[in-house]
Amino acid sequence: MGKIIAIANQKGGVGKTTTTVNLAASLGVLEKKVLLIDADPQANATSGLGIEVEDVELGTYQLLELTTDAKDTIIKTDSPNLDLIPAHIDLVAIEIELVDKDDREYMMRKAISDLRDSYDYILIDCAPSLGLLTLNALTAADSVIIPIQCEYFALEGLGKLLNTIKSVQKVHNPNLDIEGMLLTMYDQRLRLSNQVVEEVRKHFADMVFDTIIQRNVRLSEAPSYGESIIKYDASSKGATNYLNLANEVVKKNKEIA
Repeated sequence: MGKIIAIANQKGGVGKTTTTVNLAASLGVLEKKVLLIDADPQANATSGLGIEVEDVELGTYQLLELTTDAKDTIIKTDSPNLDLIPAHIDLVAIEIELVDKDDREYMMRKAISDLRDSYDYILIDCAPSLGLLTLNALTAADSVIIPIQCEYFALEGLGKLLNTIKSVQKVHNPNLDIEGMLLTMYDQRLRLSNQVVEEVRKHFADMVFDTIIQRNVRLSEAPSYGESIIKYDASSKGATNYLNLANEVVKKNKEIA
């Protein structure tokens, strides 16, 4: 049975979508069957995998509306072993449309329950907010990866996210676990980057991944070509970092199993 991992942080620009796309591609390279669900109305994970957002007819919107079979929303990508449920700008409306529905926090869980057996990992790219879309992702997930940018305001808002995770555990999903905190955009030349790493490791210890994602120009360029870093430049530092992260995730889940 596949593991569902949400990648979440209500703070924008922390490397959340970059992590989702490149972790998914790296797990695929490790011969794991992966599904990426783009649950962010900005649809950056969709375009980052080379899919034209304007051409999306079925995707996360229809999935959450429960108007379409989940299997019909899945499209193949050029990355090995990686499928995608794409997003479209119409996903913006879903929070308003779900407000009056019963069990509105459980729409994603219901929609993807039959997909677990078809994949080793299902990754959900969350919107940069703590709204109904992110709540749906956390309710559906087994665990959550929290990307933390190695910059001054890194820990700002983290408490709010951890409180949200606690309340989801209490009310909607008692089995939700923290897969790990991932330090991103690290520049070893900057004292501040090193201070953030030290601070996060001191406070959260074993909850922090050993792998750190370093600042890397190739990593920033890849999305504009609609490619993961693995496809764009497999020899880059960014590709090495994400392959290391994928290995760490696989190893951790083997140990748990």
